[in-house]
Amino acid sequence: MRAVLPLMLLLSSCVDPTPYTETPQATSHVDDWRDEVVYQLLVDRFANGDINNDYNVTTNPESLARYMGGDYQGVIDKVGYLEELGITTVWVSPIVVNVEVDAGVSSYHGYWTQDFKGVNPHFGDMAKFREMVDVLHEHDIKVVLDIVANHVGQLFYYDINRNGQPDSTVFGAGGGSPDDFWTDPIEIVSEWDPAYDGRGIQGETSLGESGASPLGWVYMPEINRVPPRPAEFHNIDWYNRRGRVTDWNVTEQVVKGDFPGGLKDLDTSNPEVVAALIDVFGYWIRETNIDGFRIDTIKHVEHSFWQQFNPAMRDVAAEIGKENFLQFGEAFDGDDALLGSYTFDEELDSVFYFSQKFRVFDDIFKRGQPTVGVEDLLALRSVNYAGVPHPGGIGLAPQDVLINFIDNHDIPRFLYQEESDERLRAALVYLLTEDGIPCLYYGTEQGFDGGNDPSNREPLWETQFATDGELFQHIAQLIRVRKSYPALTRGSMELRWATDRTGDEEDADILAFERVYDGERALVVIHTDAGSSHTSFQGNDMPVDFANGTVLAPAFPVGDPRRFTVSNGTIRVEAGAFEGLVLVPENELIAAE
Repeated sequence: MRAVLPLMLLLSSCVDPTPYTETPQATSHVDDWRDEVVYQLLVDRFANGDINNDYNVTTNPESLARYMGGDYQGVIDKVGYLEELGITTVWVSPIVVNVEVDAGVSSYHGYWTQDFKGVNPHFGDMAKFREMVDVLHEHDIKVVLDIVANHVGQLFYYDINRNGQPDSTVFGAGGGSPDDFWTDPIEIVSEWDPAYDGRGIQGETSLGESGASPLGWVYMPEINRVPPRPAEFHNIDWYNRRGRVTDWNVTEQVVKGDFPGGLKDLDTSNPEVVAALIDVFGYWIRETNIDGFRIDTIKHVEHSFWQQFNPAMRDVAAEIGKENFLQFGEAFDGDDALLGSYTFDEELDSVFYFSQKFRVFDDIFKRGQPTVGVEDLLALRSVNYAGVPHPGGIGLAPQDVLINFIDNHDIPRFLYQEESDERLRAALVYLLTEDGIPCLYYGTEQGFDGGNDPSNREPLWETQFATDGELFQHIAQLIRVRKSYPALTRGSMELRWATDRTGDEEDADILAFERVYDGERALVVIHTDAGSSHTSFQGNDMPVDFANGTVLAPAFPVGDPRRFTVSNGTIRVEAGAFEGLVLVPENELIAAE
């Protein structure tokens, strides 16, 4: 045995490197992003496939503000679950190393960057992430990575009282006069997260201001609150240093202020910062073979930054042979014009359609407001969003690929405080048949109903990944139908019926539209409230562009025996409570499982 061991060691040193440890060959997996169904998952909450990285993990299932154990191996293990639902693209939460914990809340979500090029060990290492991407690609599932360019985690403090340590400073004496220090009200200022000051945070003592506050980098390795990496980010001139946003209506604050919670705002107008961010995020494209970026907090960054960053990412993708690399962004705002402003001048390929979330999915499908609101919003599309593709981008105009969603990790789930899922079912019909790219939030298929963060970030494994539930099957069937008819993915969208009537009126709460692609048509009719209603008002039936005599049959619900015939260029369709119908010519009906 003593003679054999050295030989074994010698042989082992000559074998090929472990798979997934080397930079992967770039491959392209997307023909047309409109064909995709995106599934947003928080890695820490999806599936726990490797208990070896379960450190600092809570054992209390109710402690949703702590790490819970999900990882990249879990995603690999549950790829069959994603396939059965019909998912074609997975959007995974940020990969980078984070500050471990702050005020008892953990960084399971991934938005507290400490190391822009390091992999968060809670989820696995670089080799495991590459393996996950490769396995998903083998199953024809694309990967979009969540990134943050606006800020880093809470890595420094403002030494307002110049005592060399982070603390809370008390000002005032508890009196009633704001003009006299000795009698003004007490104010407690956290040096981690002081309120915005356009001059920059100022030092202050009981005698008054003392000039610009110095910054204090900290070294707390037990929670990974240490100076940022790469090392060039350890430069105070790379940060705006103006404190926490206090007025979301002031653009300067929104762009220059720290994100509440002490997340330190990068000065993205600084050319050195721009170059560094282009480098670190180009690294992830080159090193992981991902298919796109979901970009966080875009409205907190100057347009001029995105006009440099997004083209640079397209150039990186082109250099390595990656085609149709998608970049879509999150501006948490209901202002449709503001959302669309990030799709011009070679900026983002798409944005989250928050205005639709608030005005259609919430107001109409959840609260029962008139369906004419859909018509009002659609009328803004051609004005507020770019109508031509970006050079070197995905080949599609932003206004044609908006990211449609009902739920996400920053808002209460649709079912929060809802007694039944009927309204969600109707909303899902619209989500999966309208134009654009549908995005499902993990757990929607299981009827999750959590409120605000972190209650809306439940662990999926508690459902045992069941696939026989009514909501899961409702979504899976809709996705199968969507994939079967190109008109439902790539087709134009032509509104046929919207109404300002609700309740017991004749056509109350009816929404109908046609999807048209390459000579094929599909008609979608949705009743967004209780009772039943139809596509007719005061004796006038709904005009359609199908030929007279065309018999339309439901592709969804699958197996529905009803038939509707076009006469004199019109059709009358009745829909029951919260019912959605996808109608196609009977002779084009495709058998579905």
